[in-house]
Amino acid sequence: MFQIEKNYNIALWLDKWFIEDFGIDAVPALYLKLLTLIFVLFTISFLSWYFTKIVIVRSVHKIFLKTKVAWDDILIDKRVFEQISYLVPAFIVVLISPYIFGDFPILIGYVIILTNIFIIMVLIRVAITLLSVFDEVLSQTIILKDKPITSYVQVLKIIVYFIGGILVLSLILGKSPFYFLGAMGAMTAILLLIFKDTILGFVASIQMSVYDMVRVGDWISMPKYDADGDVMSINLNTVKVQNWDQTITSIPTYAFITDSFKNWRGMNDSGGRRIKRAIYLKVSSFQFCDEEMLSQFKKYKLIQDYITKTGNDVQKFNAEISDSEIVSVNTRRLTNIGVFRIYAEKYITAHPDINKDMIIMVRQLESTSKGLPLEIYCFSSEKEWLKYENIISDIFDHLFTITSEFELEVFEEPTGNDFRNMNK
Repeated sequence: MFQIEKNYNIALWLDKWFIEDFGIDAVPALYLKLLTLIFVLFTISFLSWYFTKIVIVRSVHKIFLKTKVAWDDILIDKRVFEQISYLVPAFIVVLISPYIFGDFPILIGYVIILTNIFIIMVLIRVAITLLSVFDEVLSQTIILKDKPITSYVQVLKIIVYFIGGILVLSLILGKSPFYFLGAMGAMTAILLLIFKDTILGFVASIQMSVYDMVRVGDWISMPKYDADGDVMSINLNTVKVQNWDQTITSIPTYAFITDSFKNWRGMNDSGGRRIKRAIYLKVSSFQFCDEEMLSQFKKYKLIQDYITKTGNDVQKFNAEISDSEIVSVNTRRLTNIGVFRIYAEKYITAHPDINKDMIIMVRQLESTSKGLPLEIYCFSSEKEWLKYENIISDIFDHLFTITSEFELEVFEEPTGNDFRNMNK
């Protein structure tokens, strides 16, 4: 640093050098002196920045890379220390400007103001980067990895930008920061209108976090926005969902509070994924079982015990009926639809990919013009989509095919060929 002397600085020394030693006129010497001072200031700033970045920053990087913790590596990846290195030449400019521009007092003020603005902008950038590091570190923790941390970090970033903007304006206009805060109070309605989505998103993020409505990685369905897939990220204004067709849907964060959606997390956390599908059977194919049919059914391993036990119960009931009451209406008989329902239930229960601890049911629904729906209701132990669909296909491949063994027919809408065959 140069010593502070009232009548001596670099500018006076340059005056002596240009005018007395080189004999340059006063006006050209003034401009030449100014350019030289600017070059000197730039050179000092560049050398201080280069030294800071090459020597100090690299040394810090080497030290941090040797540690076992992960957060300091994120600081290096985000280039935090390289951004901080820009502060060193800025502080040096503020300190040496009065000595360099001694003959240009007005210029000193502008240089210091511009440098202070630069310092504020660098500090804003560093603060924003540190918040990003904070977000990434917290998002990797087990407790908070599925929480909308990014939304809160984005709010803090907005606050940093707001404070930085106030400070820059106060330097440019020469006003106190509180002056602008007072003016902002009068613009509250306009600010609320401008930041409406941001405010709604922030409130929604808090509610989503408190009530644990949506997490990153959840499978959600939101038909209004044509979204059906996994949540990729939860931000202040949007929630990104990667659909199963690999497209990405952006949904306003506040929509998760105002609109309905389905979260499949409960299914993932449970012991199985629900299978709920019906087979439509023709009512005209229903019939009572004769002895030949029962003999055939007894060969089916899954329902051998049922046919034997139920057959004995039926015979016992019919034996107690008097001779005068023995008509087909008064007797009990097994039906092919009833036996098939029991077979389907036994088959599903014996299936290795069906969760036996959850409900297993085969039931008849209300008949329709398409026949009688026989609904399969159970839960697969596999919840992954591909495996889940394969399990359903295996079950219904078998059930659809084996209906003919019970002399049942599956309903189908008539086709063109059916109508043509009717005319033959």
